Amino acid sequence: MFGRKEVARMIATVEHSTRIADTTSNMPDREGRASRISLWTNISEDVLGLVTRHPRIVDNMTRLLGEPVYHWHSKVMLKSAYEGGAWEWHQDYGYWYYDGCPYPRLASAMVALDTADEENGCLRVLVGSHHLGRLDHGRIGNQRGAELERMTATERLLPSYSVIADPGDVLFFHCNLLHSSGPNLSSRHRLAYICCYNVFSNTPIVGKGHGPPPPIVVCRDDALLR
Repeated sequence: MFGRKEVARMIATVEHSTRIADTTSNMPDREGRASRISLWTNISEDVLGLVTRHPRIVDNMTRLLGEPVYHWHSKVMLKSAYEGGAWEWHQDYGYWYYDGCPYPRLASAMVALDTADEENGCLRVLVGSHHLGRLDHGRIGNQRGAELERMTATERLLPSYSVIADPGDVLFFHCNLLHSSGPNLSSRHRLAYICCYNVFSNTPIVGKGHGPPPPIVVCRDDALLR
């Protein structure tokens, strides 16, 4: 979905952004490996913000969710070579439910910035799990994941799929899709940029909310190169 030069500009932004350096936190996995994430709720005024507003992302997300969308939040997943940690099986709505959204009408677009495969801890999904409804989540080590007994049974029920991706590939996925990733035991980093969206009919009604829902000003298709 994004070309080599566009991906190079995204990577340069990740590497040199003080915003990302200042907002990166670590949520170690059960083995103590570093699972690093940088997250923000506004649309950033940089190359990554252009990706969030890009028609290739926003138009497809609008089609998938069936109505206009607004930005929920964006994040960079930083899985370093040799030491990048795993992420437990979870649903995003397992967290976002507590932000007050009445319905699971949110979705994410994950842009691969490096080659992602099983060796460097690519994303894994359980096919069809978005039809299960929201599962209870609890503390697993330093992370929150789907309740273990239910998760073990669900893994027997549904096929697992490893999302092997080239730089510039994009995965769109529903907020109730169960997903996880293994540790990065390879010599290669794995970077991914994820922008998340909600529909206007699903703005939070209780809970802590998630900021105002301004309409997205879609950028030009060639904005990343300009």
